[in-house]
Amino acid sequence: MLHRSILLHQDRKRLLRRPSPPHARTAFRFSSTPPSSAPPAATTASSQQCGSLRRAKLLHQQTLVQGLPHLAARVVGSYIACDAPAHALSLLERAVPCSYSVYWWNMLIRRSVRLGFLDDVLGYFRRMQRLGWRPDHYTFPFVLKACGELPSFRRGASVHAVVCADGFEGNVFVCNAVVAMYGRCGALDDARKVFGELSERGIGDVVSWNSIMAAYAQAGDCRNALKLFDRMTWDSGHVPDAVSLVNVLPACASLGVLVQGKQVHAFALRRGLSEDVYVGNAVLDMYAKCGMLDEASKVFKQMEVKDLVSWNAMVTGYSQVGRFDEALSLFEMMEGDKIELNVVTWSAVIAGYAQRGHGNEALDVFRRMRLSGSEPNIVTLVSLLSGCASTGALLQGKETHCYAIKCVLNKLDNDPGDDLMVINALIDMYAKCGSAGVARAMFDLIAPEHRNVVTWTVMIGGYAQQGEANDALKLFSEMVNQASLIKPNAFTISCGLMACARLAALRFGTQIHAYILRNQYDSVMVHVENCLIDMYTKSGDIDAGRVVFDHMQHRNTISWTSLMTGYGMHGRGDEALWVFNEMRNAGLVPDAVTFVVVLYACSHAGLIDQGIEYFDAMGRDYGVVPGVEHYACMVDLLGRAGRLGETMKLVKRMPMQPTPIVWVALLSASRLHGNVEFGEYAANKLLELESENDGSYTLLSNIYANARRWKDVARVRSLMKSTGIRKRPGCSWVQGMKGTATFYVGDRAHPQSQQIYEVLTDLILRIKALGYVPQTSFALHDVDDEEKGDLLSEHSEKLALAYGILTTAPDAPIRITKNLRVCGDCHSAMTYISMIIEHEIILRDSSRFHHFKKGSCSCKGYW
Repeated sequence: MLHRSILLHQDRKRLLRRPSPPHARTAFRFSSTPPSSAPPAATTASSQQCGSLRRAKLLHQQTLVQGLPHLAARVVGSYIACDAPAHALSLLERAVPCSYSVYWWNMLIRRSVRLGFLDDVLGYFRRMQRLGWRPDHYTFPFVLKACGELPSFRRGASVHAVVCADGFEGNVFVCNAVVAMYGRCGALDDARKVFGELSERGIGDVVSWNSIMAAYAQAGDCRNALKLFDRMTWDSGHVPDAVSLVNVLPACASLGVLVQGKQVHAFALRRGLSEDVYVGNAVLDMYAKCGMLDEASKVFKQMEVKDLVSWNAMVTGYSQVGRFDEALSLFEMMEGDKIELNVVTWSAVIAGYAQRGHGNEALDVFRRMRLSGSEPNIVTLVSLLSGCASTGALLQGKETHCYAIKCVLNKLDNDPGDDLMVINALIDMYAKCGSAGVARAMFDLIAPEHRNVVTWTVMIGGYAQQGEANDALKLFSEMVNQASLIKPNAFTISCGLMACARLAALRFGTQIHAYILRNQYDSVMVHVENCLIDMYTKSGDIDAGRVVFDHMQHRNTISWTSLMTGYGMHGRGDEALWVFNEMRNAGLVPDAVTFVVVLYACSHAGLIDQGIEYFDAMGRDYGVVPGVEHYACMVDLLGRAGRLGETMKLVKRMPMQPTPIVWVALLSASRLHGNVEFGEYAANKLLELESENDGSYTLLSNIYANARRWKDVARVRSLMKSTGIRKRPGCSWVQGMKGTATFYVGDRAHPQSQQIYEVLTDLILRIKALGYVPQTSFALHDVDDEEKGDLLSEHSEKLALAYGILTTAPDAPIRITKNLRVCGDCHSAMTYISMIIEHEIILRDSSRFHHFKKGSCSCKGYW
């Protein structure tokens, strides 16, 4: 080594003593001998002999001093091999342009593409043109790839123009790169046009088809990608290769078209392409995303060569369908086999748990990830925050927020879009964990021009899910009326409809429906239409919900169940059962949720025998094991009918421990039929379960008051006071011509209060003449009957009705909503009032709907 260094030093001294030839100080010329189509022979030699920048510089110096133009190419190659592009560029800038030496520009451009220096690629391309170099058919594909990966449609189109100007529009190699570039830039029409020109000239090849298929898939137009694959297979004369399959299989997965996916898999097996690891991964991923995890597992086991993508696809698939034991088993196999668990693997399991609402498990996996030393990325944090939101884990959500501030947010090299993803997830987490104020503060800190549709949706959805429906609708209106171009998407619309359903805000919900029709939300229309059915049924217009259902092109289980629930809420049990039978005729299999709805509908319509029959048929005919919710429905069904003895027998033979919902149903039935013994029994069971619900105490107090056991009433109220439980005040709201008005018991705060009480007094006098007698048992105070009557007349639903009569157009329905169950006296009074007014009274309480018309109620006494 020492001897070699001495020789190099002596060579350098001799070179320095030799005078420089004239041309070395002006232009640098390459050898005039054109190379073959292969790379210049000096490339490999220079890479081997000049392993360092110092030696490359010595070679350069030797070339200059001795005037050896045939070594010029070797010098450029040496600089590129030594990762010194600036030196190579300096030589190329001084060289005389010649067609066969464009190779070195291509090498320089290719290096930048490989390293991701995409702007440098375009810089080199512009410079070589300005210096008079003419790009060749190897130059353009690299430059076009850089334009696509940036992506930059403007610059890509400019390069395409140069392609045409230089006469390369007939070169399939270059044109394929143009198609791919337009596809990556989202310019599907341009990609299709170039592909069409290739087909017309008859010069397209397999790569051409692969490029246009990839363009459609990247644009989200998976259906046309599949059609192109069919055309390629049957009409083009070209046989799909591995790349074709890797392009089309994700399209099958996105559309969930299992049959076509299986056909592509069969094609891969026939052609021997399934052994390719990329094809194997695409097949595996397709089966996993179509929910066929057993098929995916077979493919996985048959793969002789597996990479990390193979393992991640299986872990992700198992996690997304809720098969967490198998996902974790694969996890452990990867650890046991020393297979690297990267951030994708960890994030897949965390996301799977979070999407299924298993937030605690997601947090446990995140802790394991941190202990393993793996660093979470944006996807991990967003998934983890989703898990915190699903379980209401506010403390862990705050810890994640702190981690995001320290390690992720506001970094100089961050993509602003990534930061916004995390902030959106934080808003969602805080809103769903009951900290709507914090969520709103974060929302307001984002400048309006920087908010995206997800930002608006998580805030509106957070309000809606936490019962802040008024705030949700106010924000929804602000979003729709804003000057920016951000439009609500289908999920935003769904959140708005959810808020309308909570408030029974039919007018607002109808306006949203009109907005949907004007803007044509076709992509996820089933989901939106299901929300419309729910909104209409909960806003008192079940017939409009039925119209939406009848006009649906596609229905799923939720569609049928939503309509069934609506009929049940409105006391139209026969129609609910008709929907159930039609659902079965349509080939859908009833599940546990369906039977809860069926039993609920039977209970609210007084269909006792049918309810018992369906309960018995669940396990016998449908294989659905009754759960606690089904038993609660049966307790409600039998209890409303006054069959309390049978109800107690049913509760005692339950195969599981009764939960509070069962005892509340029994307590409610005891209140309805004035059975103190069963009421006390149910109340004591609720106390044992530490179910501190104000409604339970109120029901027991009502039972005692109805039996005139005032000391027990006082004892219950004292117990509520000592435990800090406060009775929710009765509140009713009604939609008037100028908006919604809200009333509490004895409320005199409304500007039209005097007129409201005058109308109400007149109504009470008129219905008393028809036979109405105040049911003073519902005035739960130890006072005389006359004073009780006065108290009853001030109930919130009566005040809302009087206001509705004052402000509602003639013959239009009056729609009232109450936060608690309507009291018996108000129910009786409204039945009489419906005889003397032209309006239909539609009252929604916490349990169901009551339609009062011409002296009768839709509930028929079952409420």
